[in-house]
Amino acid sequence: MTDTDIRFRRSYRLLSSSEFQPVLDSPDIRVGGAHLLVLVRNATNGSARLGLIVAKRRVRHAVWRNRIKRVCRESFRLRRADLTGLDIVILVRSPLPQPDAAAVRAELERLWDKLLAKRGQA
Repeated sequence: MTDTDIRFRRSYRLLSSSEFQPVLDSPDIRVGGAHLLVLVRNATNGSARLGLIVAKRRVRHAVWRNRIKRVCRESFRLRRADLTGLDIVILVRSPLPQPDAAAVRAELERLWDKLLAKRGQA
């Protein structure tokens, strides 16, 4: 595995409730946008891991929920090198009528930049 490896491996995911819960209960950093909320906690291992919560209540159609998840995973994969040592949960905080992939991607880029600034790396 090299530094240029941008696959979304299983080891880069928060999988179980026991992995999500510490991030949700006591995040070290919270960064919010118009529709997304990013909760971050320092990880016990060295790599960055991502968890997604896209509630049906917030995004009605499964196709749109899957699109949001796909865009979030893609954005995370591309920025993973900057986010080492963090467990990250992305939540949809307000209803998205019809998610535009470009708008979600742009909001995530702003949130990553805010996160890195709060972390002291910008």
